[in-house]
Amino acid sequence: MRHSWRIFLYRNYQRSSIKISNPFQVLPKHSPSLLRSLSSSLHTLALQNCHFSETHQKPKLYNKTPLFARNFSSESSLVEPTNDPDHVLLVCDAFTKFDEFDDISKELELHSVVISHDLVLKVLKSLESKPEVAKRFFDWVLEKDSGRLSSKSYNCMLGILGVNGLVVEFWDLADKMKINGHGVSGVTRDRVQEKFEKEGLKDDLEKLKGVFARGSVDNSVEKIGLRVSRIVRNRVWGEDVEREIKHLCAEFSSDLVKIVLEHLVMEPMKALIFFRWVEDSGLCKHDGRSYNAMARVLGREDYIDRFWKVIDEMKSKGFEMETGTFDTALARFMSRKMIKEAIDLYELAMNGANKPSAKCCTYLLRKIVVGKQMDMVLFSRVVEVFTGNGNVLTDPMLDAVLKALTNVGKFGECNKVLREMKVAGFVASGNLQRKIAFGLTRAGMNDEANEFVDHMESSGRDMSYKAWASLIEGHCVSGDLEKASDCFKIMIEKKGVSGARYAFELLVNAYCCKNRAMDACNLLHDYVCQNHLCPWQTTYKVLISKLLVQGAFKDALNLLGLMQSHGIPPHIDPFFEFVSKSGTGDDAIAFMNAMTTKKFPSISVALRLFKALFKAQRHDEAQDFLSKCPIYIRNRADVLNLFSSKKFSKDTTTTTVSV
Repeated sequence: MRHSWRIFLYRNYQRSSIKISNPFQVLPKHSPSLLRSLSSSLHTLALQNCHFSETHQKPKLYNKTPLFARNFSSESSLVEPTNDPDHVLLVCDAFTKFDEFDDISKELELHSVVISHDLVLKVLKSLESKPEVAKRFFDWVLEKDSGRLSSKSYNCMLGILGVNGLVVEFWDLADKMKINGHGVSGVTRDRVQEKFEKEGLKDDLEKLKGVFARGSVDNSVEKIGLRVSRIVRNRVWGEDVEREIKHLCAEFSSDLVKIVLEHLVMEPMKALIFFRWVEDSGLCKHDGRSYNAMARVLGREDYIDRFWKVIDEMKSKGFEMETGTFDTALARFMSRKMIKEAIDLYELAMNGANKPSAKCCTYLLRKIVVGKQMDMVLFSRVVEVFTGNGNVLTDPMLDAVLKALTNVGKFGECNKVLREMKVAGFVASGNLQRKIAFGLTRAGMNDEANEFVDHMESSGRDMSYKAWASLIEGHCVSGDLEKASDCFKIMIEKKGVSGARYAFELLVNAYCCKNRAMDACNLLHDYVCQNHLCPWQTTYKVLISKLLVQGAFKDALNLLGLMQSHGIPPHIDPFFEFVSKSGTGDDAIAFMNAMTTKKFPSISVALRLFKALFKAQRHDEAQDFLSKCPIYIRNRADVLNLFSSKKFSKDTTTTTVSV
């Protein structure tokens, strides 16, 4: 049977998505008598409706005035647009006040404004001096109902852009007009030409003249493609459509087919019928461009089988999938959550000449892990095809996947990701180790954290001290200090103490924040004595200050000796404040002894302590401390002078009070 494929395609098309927007389109070629009969029927129906409206109230469905008046071919409009001249002002005012299209639509519906072709022209003429507002109105109509925009409307908007000096926008619209089959009128050309001459835009002036030298309305491939697409789109496919297309006497090429298919993007089945018919009729032999255009039209959920058939056919004929085809189909698949189809497409593209970028791999990996069910088979497929083409996984790729997991509350699944990436030879770097370690322990995922440690060890790359510190820090942040201590202990066993000082300071700070300075002090003594740990000076400082706040004076003094044994200058500042405010003379002597190495501390330290006691108005404690100091301090002239001055000051105060 001739064109037997058409019957199968058309049968499926009838079941799925035939759309007839004009009731007269289904009639082949109307005779005058048939049209007169139809017109008479409409007239009779109108009279009946009028009579019915006198006796019955109209349903509320028809009370709301539509924004756009609809006309049916050459017949009279069934909805007459309102001819209120104030509507021009209302429309201009709405588009001046509002930027959002939704707000504009609500405003026009509120005033029952009906957008007709005449109203479009009137509004554009009123907005000639406001090109931004005019363009907003034009774009709004184009989005809502492009049928309201005629060649005259386009030329009106084009003139507004040209005379107001918006050259880039002028040429953009001129290109769109050509694609849509509209030409630049002579009136518009003259207006804009005068502006270009006045502004000295020589290049644009020559370009404008060139447009008319070639003929602004021509039989270009774009215009012929638009004509063909209109024939296909507006009619039910049949021999009449085929005959009408052939009567155009167009020279069919892959470029022309591509343009037609692009205009039929919303009619996939009609596009496919046309695509098959063109080659079957011998009008054009398809190449890579036409195949890719057809694939872009079919790359959607409801035509997925036909999409793959066209793709397979294209590949079998030696044509490659274009980057634009891949991007278009992938975007549609992902928007419909068709992850498996997206991965199939990615594998196909990666095995072709136009390979997707590494960003695409990262994008797919992220989308897979945020799904309701993490399909690690799909994850593995993406990794395999990516690395199988000579690429390597990188830290930024893993980091992006980890962020995606965090965003959907599935960070605990990171070990699955690491295992799949390990198969491809990737092991997380130090910075990512720290991020993962901290994220797991902070969330209290102790089992997952242990699994992560095992994974790193089995990968042949030991965790760094900083990664261990991040594990410990995460436990501290979660408030599990016992786990943090256990983790530190394991770290010392595995790594030793040479790089453990940072982690130990984190641990000490966490204990001190929980008012458990004594526990931290015991940990310090244990690791210093048993493992020869040498804490940082800052660790000692924090612990000493916290011990003194909690009244653990003797324990704080013991740390001074440890500091000196490590060659660290003793941290003595907090002791002056403690002794001067709450210490005794014996405490002062104990403090001085704790600082002693070969001999009693310097006179400067003693003088500073005496001054602190006097400042705190604790003269008796200062006198007691002096009596217990060595003789070389008691007999020092500056010490004696200090006490004499304080005694004189005290006696003077007492005498004054007595008088």
